[in-house]
Amino acid sequence: MTLTITVSDQVRAIAPGFVHLAVEARGLLNGPSSDDSSALLDSAARRLAERLEGRAPHEDPHIAAWREAYAAFGAKPSRTRNSAEALAKRALADGGLPRINVLVDLYNAISVAHLLPVGGEDTDHIRGGMRLVRATGDEPFGTVAGGEESVEHPEPGEVVWRDDEGVTCRRWNWRQGVRTRLTEQSVNALFLLEALAPTTTGELEAAAAELAEWLEKLSPGAQITVHPPR
Repeated sequence: MTLTITVSDQVRAIAPGFVHLAVEARGLLNGPSSDDSSALLDSAARRLAERLEGRAPHEDPHIAAWREAYAAFGAKPSRTRNSAEALAKRALADGGLPRINVLVDLYNAISVAHLLPVGGEDTDHIRGGMRLVRATGDEPFGTVAGGEESVEHPEPGEVVWRDDEGVTCRRWNWRQGVRTRLTEQSVNALFLLEALAPTTTGELEAAAAELAEWLEKLSPGAQITVHPPR
């Protein structure tokens, strides 16, 4: 069943040009990082370096737009970087990108190669529809602190992704919660690709098409649905 995904008017007001695209996948094969997923991450880092031509990630117009959006809801973008900028910085550093598991490696590679925030959620752990809203501050957010699972709460007015049970990602696309993250046991997933101007819907669709192509290669027989940008 297709998940309902909505964006509140309050979020639209601070980022009128925001567009998201959802890719739903069922019957996936996941597991530890592989040679294929590692090669994808290395390739993505090279593509990023070619795109930036020596510039820092925050100097790219798309990342600059995300910094403005973060500032609009009170976040300090130089301290809490959006996921695309944070991954890009790691990709360009000596240590390179982390290897997590095949599915996470894949969507991280797409994020870095296209310089787009991309998130992956285990749909078997999502409760109700997904909503991008401004938080009240009371919503629970399950995370890990000091190696132990804990519950935090977003700041009032913070932009968050949430479902019926609580927050799934804080500060728009800054930190994902533990409840819905993709693990090696995940078989059904929702991938969310997000963009602001000057990135076009065509560029967003190209990234989604590449993600879907690799999902089919790495999980033969999986059911992949690419929804139009909204």
